[in-house]
Amino acid sequence: MSEPGAGLRLLRPVDPDRDHVRGGPPAPNAVTLLIYGDYLCPYCRRIRLVLARLLEALGDRMAYVYRQFPNERAHPGADFAARAAEAAALQGRFWPMHDALFNREPPLTHDHVLEAAREIGLDMDRFARDVADPAVAARVEEDLDDGRRTGVTGTPTIFIDGQRYDGAWDFYSMLEALELPVGARVRRTARAFASLPASAGLVLMAAAAAALVLANTPLAPLYRRIVEAQFGLGLIQAPLSLSVGDWISEGLLTIFFLLVGLEIRREMTAGAFTDRRAAALPILCAIGGVLAPAAVYLAINRGATASGWSAPTSTGIAFALGVLAVLGDRVPMGLKVFVAALAVVDDILSVLTLAIFYPQNFTPIWLAAALAIVALMFALNRSRVYAGWPYLVATLALWLSLHAAGVSAALAGVVLAAFIPTRPAPAAGLLLAQAATALAALEHAEAEAKRAGAGAIIQEPIWDWAARNLSAASARLTSPAERVERAAAPWSAFVVLPLFAFSATGFALSVNLGSPDAVRVLIGVVLGLVIGKPLGVALAAFAAVKSKIALLPEDVTLRAFLGGAALCGVSDPVSLLMADEAFPHASLAAVAKIGVLVGSVIAAGLGALILITNPPAVTPDAGPAPA
Repeated sequence: MSEPGAGLRLLRPVDPDRDHVRGGPPAPNAVTLLIYGDYLCPYCRRIRLVLARLLEALGDRMAYVYRQFPNERAHPGADFAARAAEAAALQGRFWPMHDALFNREPPLTHDHVLEAAREIGLDMDRFARDVADPAVAARVEEDLDDGRRTGVTGTPTIFIDGQRYDGAWDFYSMLEALELPVGARVRRTARAFASLPASAGLVLMAAAAAALVLANTPLAPLYRRIVEAQFGLGLIQAPLSLSVGDWISEGLLTIFFLLVGLEIRREMTAGAFTDRRAAALPILCAIGGVLAPAAVYLAINRGATASGWSAPTSTGIAFALGVLAVLGDRVPMGLKVFVAALAVVDDILSVLTLAIFYPQNFTPIWLAAALAIVALMFALNRSRVYAGWPYLVATLALWLSLHAAGVSAALAGVVLAAFIPTRPAPAAGLLLAQAATALAALEHAEAEAKRAGAGAIIQEPIWDWAARNLSAASARLTSPAERVERAAAPWSAFVVLPLFAFSATGFALSVNLGSPDAVRVLIGVVLGLVIGKPLGVALAAFAAVKSKIALLPEDVTLRAFLGGAALCGVSDPVSLLMADEAFPHASLAAVAKIGVLVGSVIAAGLGALILITNPPAVTPDAGPAPA
């Protein structure tokens, strides 16, 4: 699954000794507003008026930092203007030059820049040398490279206390974000945490740890009453009356499987699975990473305990990518892409495992109803029905049908993901014209109202017309599938999976390992994750490469690949679900879950140890900024 929060954090923190900070080093409690800007960008010129008001309103409570991000292709002369500002900084005159460049109306030619330098009193001979100095050009390029790595694609891009600000650019919206009322403070704190590479894994670990603590203390009866409490629509025996744990595993987990389905769909249409040779390696390695641990488990377990073979087969992408992110430049980018793609295929195999091997009280007539609903969703998609409610109604009906059929109803999320409609990319020029027309009309109406001495125009018809056009243009930038994914991803990572981990991980650690069956289950699951998973991934990769079906990523060494293969043994909550499905009796299910936890910890440590010894990856030069 995609890592939540990617691209939201400032990768290089503000450094008062290097960065340009208005008024000097920020006060201890000052909020920092950093902008990647372009002196010829018309939007940077507009927003500087808002920044001036913010500085006036907040004083030393706000530190304004400026970094260069000239887009020479879109704004010829922007690079020279940026170098001119940095050359002025060598004479201690960055901010006067910064203001002089923004105060001059375009076009901003070389002569205009030189004139601005003379007006602020620079030593022109030294200025001419510094502008041509490769070190000054390198300073501008450093800001550009930092911006690109951070995810900056246009100007102005704003960061407040290291977190990207995507809110409105008007004075009051930005003032609220800077002054940090309680609501804004909570949002920013949550966003900062979500942007951490390992945040989803940390929340999962915290939820699982809390469940283990509760289940192994005097609070265990209370925990069990909460998880096993029955509620629903109708009588206790009605189809919609489930325990809290079942509502989470079948109901809320639908959101997780919806995200899984959307990830699979994206990889198949525009990701790692679009090219046959590129897709072959993670697909074959994922298959090997399921067959090998199952074989290791079955080599140890026969008879009554053989049904637990699926427990060590699932890879936890949140945990694995979290470890890779923490290791930083020790992990080549190609390995991260490979592990993420493998996890997507692994999710597909987990879905198939649940659907095929663990149906309960199977009722074919309800499965036929589910197939009819799937056909209806296909028809909605083919008819280009973009409204959300028909798909929601169909998904609810599908969920009920799968539940009644004895199949995990959470799989309805995968089906929904397959049929949520997408749209072709829109023509950006037309959307820009629509938005610009609406804003220009508002600006004109506001100016007319001021000349006439009238009040705000918010109640005027033009306000509603402009708002609807701006909303339509904004909504058209993303397809329904993309909007669903953006809305569901944080809920899945920080609510659904932690709740599932909390409900599924609360088992007594004081299980009886005196029986041979329990010992075999524990050993089979641990060895399946620690040995079977990396062995299956490595052998599949060896076979694929030797047969020339696939190639290893160019930047991935053998050592790095083996470290990534070991990390694939880090499991996720789906393994806990499989343990419950495989062993109806709680005692062996608890043993299998302990094996999942122990095996995952060992696999994470082994993979991290291998990757720590890997030489740091060389970061390639960033390409030019987009227009």
